[in-house]
Amino acid sequence: MPSPTRRDTPRPTPPALPTDTSQLAPQPSPSSPSSPPPSPASPASAPRRKGPYRRLFDLPGARAFTAGNLIARLPMGMFSVSAVVMIAGTRGSYALAGAVTATGLAATAVVAPWTARLVDRYGQARIALPATVFAVLGSLALLLCVRHGAPDWTLFAAYAATATTPNTGGMSRARWSHLLKGDADALHTANSFEQAADELCFMLGPVLAAFLCGTFFPEAGTLVGAVLLLTGVVLFTAQRSTEPPVRPRSPGRAPFRAPGMRPLLVVCLATGAVFGSMEVVTIAFADAQGHRSAAGAVLALQAAGSCAAGLLFGAMRPAGSVRSRLPWCLAGMTALMTLPWLAAALTGSLPLLAGALLLAGMATAPTMVTTMTLVQRSTPEGRLNEGMTLAVTGLLGGIACGSAAGGWTVEHVSAAAGFAVPVAAAGAALLVALVLFGPSNRSTESRRPH
Repeated sequence: MPSPTRRDTPRPTPPALPTDTSQLAPQPSPSSPSSPPPSPASPASAPRRKGPYRRLFDLPGARAFTAGNLIARLPMGMFSVSAVVMIAGTRGSYALAGAVTATGLAATAVVAPWTARLVDRYGQARIALPATVFAVLGSLALLLCVRHGAPDWTLFAAYAATATTPNTGGMSRARWSHLLKGDADALHTANSFEQAADELCFMLGPVLAAFLCGTFFPEAGTLVGAVLLLTGVVLFTAQRSTEPPVRPRSPGRAPFRAPGMRPLLVVCLATGAVFGSMEVVTIAFADAQGHRSAAGAVLALQAAGSCAAGLLFGAMRPAGSVRSRLPWCLAGMTALMTLPWLAAALTGSLPLLAGALLLAGMATAPTMVTTMTLVQRSTPEGRLNEGMTLAVTGLLGGIACGSAAGGWTVEHVSAAAGFAVPVAAAGAALLVALVLFGPSNRSTESRRPH
């Protein structure tokens, strides 16, 4: 008989798998004690939460555009000092140097908002880079006119051409607003960092300019500043992934006409007067003490205090609304600005004045961060660069007025009495914040950050 094949052989049926997969796990025997439940993870093994600044710069592209922007922003503290040293050193006239820099400041106040409007309409890369090239050519023209003894009027024309310099700080804040849309806490940290960066650049810029002009040749500060500006803007605008989207035809009203904006600009004007008067009066006081060369270091301490306070303020989560916080910040600034006045009037000591300025500077960054946050919330969608530049224009106008008031007080009263001007300017800003921010302007608080 033929032997049976494998097909003919009956195959045993496999046992059915349990439907409950928990039955697959080994079960403890009844006689063995049950295993203790797993202990919760200890605090040491739990992942540590990142700090606010680390979380901020972990965003894709944030470090790259920040690095380029800082390079471009450093010359903002160099150009005025470099121009004064260069013109006064070769032409022998501080009056001419002051008039030229004042002309550039006035031209910037007029041109900068228009440049920012074009940036909002056509994009940062398309507008900021050509505007920077034009401004750099103006700086180089000023350098050549000074070096080759051109007529005085050419200095005014050349320096006025630098007014097309884009507001690099405003463009950086616009990128943060785009990346952090809807996250008020992270935007608070970003604004605090930007204010600290402003203070750092305006602290290091004049020192670097004075070093270059004194060590090499009078035109060195302007030349290096122009190279840094162009390099930084090229690096900054190359980061297209973080650039805010372009809105060719924004339906919103102009930022200047937005609810709550004009009171904020008045606050910026008065706050700028604090900065302008403090700079002039401090230089005059140090000169009266026979230490004019130390004025830059003394003013740097004020910027250092503001920089440190800005970084600390960004790591905090202040209580209350941004709107209600502004009067408190201005009240703190008014109170702390009395310290330099008391140090100068009661002691006449430059070291004590330096310590008082370090403390007084700590009120600057929180005030500016709060003000700029309100400006962001008041600015219509798609017009943020223009709104931020209007605030900077208000600050520049206040700096010019404060410089004039401080200089007049020093000349007609005394250098120590000049420190009353920053106190009065801070008090004026506080009064404006208390009076003009009435119920009709509550829209500035209800808007989400954008």
